[in-house]
Amino acid sequence: MTDERIVVGLDIGTTKICTVIGEVASDGVLDIIGEGTVPSDGLRKGVVVNLERTIASVRQSVAAAERVAGVEVRDAWVGVAGSHLRAFTSHGMAAIRRGQQISDADVERTIENARAVPLEANMDVIHVIPQEYVVDGQDGIKDPVGMSGVRLEVDVHIVAGAQGPIQNLARCAKDAGVEVDGMVVQALASGLAVLDDSERELTTVLIDIGGGTTDVGVFRRGTLSDSAVIPLGGDHITQDISQLLRIPPDEAERVKKKYGVAVPELADREVALEVSHPNYTASLSTFELAQVIRPRVMEILDLVKRAIEQRLGALELLAGSVVITGGASLMPGIEQVATERFRLPVRIGKPLNVSGLVDVVASPAHATAVGLVRHGMLQKRIVVPAASRSARPLRLPRDNVNMGGFIMNIRNFLKDFF
Repeated sequence: MTDERIVVGLDIGTTKICTVIGEVASDGVLDIIGEGTVPSDGLRKGVVVNLERTIASVRQSVAAAERVAGVEVRDAWVGVAGSHLRAFTSHGMAAIRRGQQISDADVERTIENARAVPLEANMDVIHVIPQEYVVDGQDGIKDPVGMSGVRLEVDVHIVAGAQGPIQNLARCAKDAGVEVDGMVVQALASGLAVLDDSERELTTVLIDIGGGTTDVGVFRRGTLSDSAVIPLGGDHITQDISQLLRIPPDEAERVKKKYGVAVPELADREVALEVSHPNYTASLSTFELAQVIRPRVMEILDLVKRAIEQRLGALELLAGSVVITGGASLMPGIEQVATERFRLPVRIGKPLNVSGLVDVVASPAHATAVGLVRHGMLQKRIVVPAASRSARPLRLPRDNVNMGGFIMNIRNFLKDFF
């Protein structure tokens, strides 16, 4: 894969591993040319627990995408999730020589000062995302380069993760024949895929309900301003069904996808579940199944609301809307439950502004993988991220502050390991 306009996203999740290959079409739209999704076998709550199984699944996913695209995948942007992630804000300041304009180097120095915060043992910084700059007391500045002043300040959102889980993800990609271009937290990646310009500019809460975890991102002023990880996801709904019906998890997952709804009123009291397992002796209706699903959905959404309000304040006063994405968002009724819990407009987020394999990737389940591709293209400055292409592109962390040393540490780890 030598074409610089081709970028690969690798979403190594708890329930599935998805590889998406994209390139920029002549009209600037993201063209999806390859996709491969296989069941994930080897992760729990977003963290690798079995290297060999995960590596095998990554190989299968990448190979499937390669066959569709007709290209060889050598490197990819990899999504990272899990309860080991930590997010916080920091502030940095740097002096500017009198009479000189603020340069890129001054901005990098200021961000680096904000980044220099003590971390827990064995934690690495993944993202340093500038929120706004202040020049000589004047706040609200988005790009200070070229301005005059003697004091430059910046507020940043920092996301850090435990070294072990991150290195294990990198090793799985490496052993599957894929170099890691960079790690991207799922909330940021999914936001790049499913939010439009206005949603990122106003305060929007993104909820990505995955298999093992739920990733939360608050977007405002055009960028990710806060994030959190909830240690519950769609797998917990599957576990509830498995325990209720006394059937294996794979059969419970099938039942969830075929019959599951988050609002009992949407189910039919007269329709009985068809379950193919000898342990299943009950006779439940889809209505009764929904009564089991709804409490878990409410618990996940309530934990999301609590996490945001503990950090930022009352959600209904803070946000303009809520966007739910991820595989679990496909469950009928979840939008209605979220509207009741958050008292805000809610929609289901699907990847925006894509062409090519639209029938495959235009699903909430592909939000992270498509967002990883879009992130990589933004870093290469070859595509803008939103549905409205006339608007200002999303502000992302600068590579040499945000990812450079981090990825070098991963590559050094892998080199030393082997």
